[in-house]
Amino acid sequence: MIKIISKDKEKVSFATNMGDSLANAIRRSVLEIPILAIDEVEFFKNDSALYDEIIAHRLGLIPLVTEKTFTEIEKCSCKGKGCSKCSVDLKIKAKGPCVVYSSALKGKAEIVYEKIPIVLLNEEQELELVARARLGKGAEHIKFSPGLVYYRNAAEIKVDKECDDCKKCVEACPQKILKIENKKAEIDTSKCDSCEACVEACKRCGKSAISLEKTNELIFFIESWGQIEAKDIFIKAIDKLSENLKELGKEIK
Repeated sequence: MIKIISKDKEKVSFATNMGDSLANAIRRSVLEIPILAIDEVEFFKNDSALYDEIIAHRLGLIPLVTEKTFTEIEKCSCKGKGCSKCSVDLKIKAKGPCVVYSSALKGKAEIVYEKIPIVLLNEEQELELVARARLGKGAEHIKFSPGLVYYRNAAEIKVDKECDDCKKCVEACPQKILKIENKKAEIDTSKCDSCEACVEACKRCGKSAISLEKTNELIFFIESWGQIEAKDIFIKAIDKLSENLKELGKEIK
């Protein structure tokens, strides 16, 4: 069972009763999703204060929209040489004084965020390069990761008869999500990270009126870097997990 908590293009969160093993397998399978990222850079001019390697590293971390039209380089008919089916070239040609942003990358790949700073060029300084992007997997390098995926157990808070409605636990909650009305606790379980600040605040008052327990329900979070939508990360991770399990089944047979 899955219950959606919030959902938009970049972030998805939901509650689920799937086990920890399945949730962790899906989380790890995210690193098997092919993602487009800059992998090689050829410099023609670089008069900036940064070394070529630093600029190349920054370029690799710029999110590029990943389209279905690209083929993984190891599966391409070019046999890894690089062609229009498996890779795309992006160019930068800039002259200072200016800040070179990700929007300066020109080519057939779409930049997700155009205002990512790459390097500062002073008067008469120039930067000219060609960057080649290809599909890769996060298991190979983190620049090919589509986003951040994590989960935690939902929390349940209980209040007993010792409570005198002092509200010290409410004030101590760093997330400001705890309410106690008529000795009943109300909390948004999707935002509670089980820090137990409320429990500690109650103990400092000499009482143990409030307790926090982790439930078997999991709160799953997916945050996309922008290459693909957050919901697609979850779907593609499940597909990759299924493929790997089928491959494992064949090997065992």
